[in-house]
Amino acid sequence: MRFQGIARLDRRTKDLVKRLGRNDIAIIDHVDMDRVSAESLLESGVEVVVNASRSISGTYPNLGPLLLVRGGVRLLDDAGEGVFENVKEGDVVEVVGDDILIDGKVVASGSRLTVDIVERAMEDAKSGLDQQLENFARNTLEYISREKALLTEGVSVPVTRTLIAGRQALVVVRGYDYKKDLQALLPYIREVKPVLIGVDGGADAIRDFGMKPDIIVGDMDSVSDEALKSGAELIVHAYTDGRAPGESRLDELGVAGVAWAMAGTSEDLALLLAYESGAELIVAVGTHANLIEHLDKGRKGMASTFLVRLKVGPKLVDAKGVNKLYRASVKPSQLVVLVAAALTVVSTAIMISPQARNLVSLLLLKLRATVGL
Repeated sequence: MRFQGIARLDRRTKDLVKRLGRNDIAIIDHVDMDRVSAESLLESGVEVVVNASRSISGTYPNLGPLLLVRGGVRLLDDAGEGVFENVKEGDVVEVVGDDILIDGKVVASGSRLTVDIVERAMEDAKSGLDQQLENFARNTLEYISREKALLTEGVSVPVTRTLIAGRQALVVVRGYDYKKDLQALLPYIREVKPVLIGVDGGADAIRDFGMKPDIIVGDMDSVSDEALKSGAELIVHAYTDGRAPGESRLDELGVAGVAWAMAGTSEDLALLLAYESGAELIVAVGTHANLIEHLDKGRKGMASTFLVRLKVGPKLVDAKGVNKLYRASVKPSQLVVLVAAALTVVSTAIMISPQARNLVSLLLLKLRATVGL
């Protein structure tokens, strides 16, 4: 089959999806494509994806490639570094079989992944999970031995203008099913009005539902300019040596932020910020909590997450999968009761109102005249 489109290239899939359209050909460089990235590619409507790297290396059974090919996307895999050297943003390219062409000339080649191929690769990758788990546990224990004070001692957090003490806080991370879970929580948000804390791209998720984040925590590398300029308080995740690469982006945008140097992930910082600032309850959406999710995120260990969750546990409610917990439905018996109640109200109004009775009599006369009775 032959596909033609405009080339869109980016080594960061989460940045590329922001400018993808149905008629584009996405060119990425993503080893072990994760589920969230695959879902974002599907949502963009793109029909062809070319990966310079291996979408499933065999390290672990990542779900991203399977979601893409099951979703009808043509995935050309392991096309090599040459695809980024020979194809430029905006070029008109063709994908014919396993080849990428410009002006009829082959500039790179890959291997098309099908559902059967991906499923076999995922099955083979399961054999490596034992080793991954062992490495994961070793890294976690090493971190715990260094950072155990995180659990046993208090943590100094930035002072925020937004009042957190005594309120509930909603922490939104761009993780598995975050959109569906956030949708399910909208009634809770409207009623309780929690402090809205977005972790990098989680801030855009909050905005997508018509709300404004109160605080944004993260590296500032996967959040939109609009979110950063929305008036939210900005807390930049810095390295333990004090370096904060995200500050340069804020300087370019002309917005101010506060650097917070600490080990761990940005979502860990967001949970700690809410906890140490006196939040009454912390509701987490899209956070990473198991081995596969951390491998998807590229984490070698989950010690910081493990320690942080131990610390904030008494106040933490993980809303992962809340959209599947309960779906409201109207039973036929409830509809009957509703209709009966409405008829009762109308009948009562007719009985006590002379004007209503006269109107009903007039309507009955017109009906009889119409049918000839």
